[in-house]
Amino acid sequence: MGEIKLSIVIPCFNEAETISECVKQALRGIELSELSGEVVVANNNSADDSAALAKSAGARVVDVAAKGYGNALIGGIEAACGEYVMMGDADLSYDFQHAPKFVEKLQAGADLVMGNRFLGGIEAGAMPWKNRFVGNPVLSGIGKWLFKIQVGDFHCGLRAFSREAYKQMNLNCGGMEFASEMVIRAHLLKMKVEEVATVLRVDGRSGAPNLRPWRDGLRHLILMLSYNPQKTFKMPGMLLAAPSLVAIIVLELGPARLLGVNFDMGSLMVLAMLFLLGTQLMLMAHLTHCYSRVNGFLLPDVAQGKTPLKAGTLVLAGLFVGLIGALGVILMTVWWATGGFGDTNPQTTMRVLIPAAICLLLGGQLFFNGILQNVLEIPLIGRNK
Repeated sequence: MGEIKLSIVIPCFNEAETISECVKQALRGIELSELSGEVVVANNNSADDSAALAKSAGARVVDVAAKGYGNALIGGIEAACGEYVMMGDADLSYDFQHAPKFVEKLQAGADLVMGNRFLGGIEAGAMPWKNRFVGNPVLSGIGKWLFKIQVGDFHCGLRAFSREAYKQMNLNCGGMEFASEMVIRAHLLKMKVEEVATVLRVDGRSGAPNLRPWRDGLRHLILMLSYNPQKTFKMPGMLLAAPSLVAIIVLELGPARLLGVNFDMGSLMVLAMLFLLGTQLMLMAHLTHCYSRVNGFLLPDVAQGKTPLKAGTLVLAGLFVGLIGALGVILMTVWWATGGFGDTNPQTTMRVLIPAAICLLLGGQLFFNGILQNVLEIPLIGRNK
């Protein structure tokens, strides 16, 4: 056959009803692309005859023990030999005979080529309403907001990429969120991403699909939020901490009235909690950046801004702020003792104790987050071997 140019990888878990026809369509797609190619079926612990049927249809079967859509694809892609790799499901919902359109984009310089089902057409009954009108639009919208990715169909399972691009992506997700991780990593690496229209057909299964919309949708969402600590942690943290701090300072001077509503001790306590939550969110953004720089979770341009605080700086700041809080508590205790530990005026005591408590808790946050930062900045074992 000579050098293989195109590998079509199909993850397979109990797809005996459809895998043979799927492999045949993939082989036809390779033929239409006029490239030497292969079909690789990643058998992910199938309990039926999927593997034997795929092999009989002309595929090379690779057994992948680790369960999950992403794990199956990772195993299949790593076993593939082609310069270009195309991936798609084994349920006949995607048309592998569209392979030439994907190959054309790759040969023109694209790193990742995404199918777009909304451009190509979705057959009646091919996509449940909750996926079509809720899941896909919401998750795609969040992806575009978090990363400014101009991809019309964020979660289309039919896509192709160059082997070199795949190596650079360094993908790790073992579940359905593998699809989102690929798009995000390609964007962060500033790869050239193109789209082609493709059709989504009613799948050929008689049973329930492997996709679990709510569970898998949540995993996609968590992954996307994890890849943008600026918008997930830092922005909400600032929006909580900054206004809360201003309001705390105002209420420290005495009760306040706004729009006919009185604000006093109860409000001060709530504001203190919001301020501490906000500061912790900002510290989490900082720690994510620190972890990224050492272990490559994110890319350098994602960790925006100046060089982050050193672990030692956070520890010392925590000790200093905590000491201020402890002094406030000690002073109030001494003052209370001089009065014989009797009743006190809450308007006086709480305006000292609440800021003291804020300093104690904030000091603890800074101190222990500094220790955690030091842990996160230790390179992975074996990195330098």
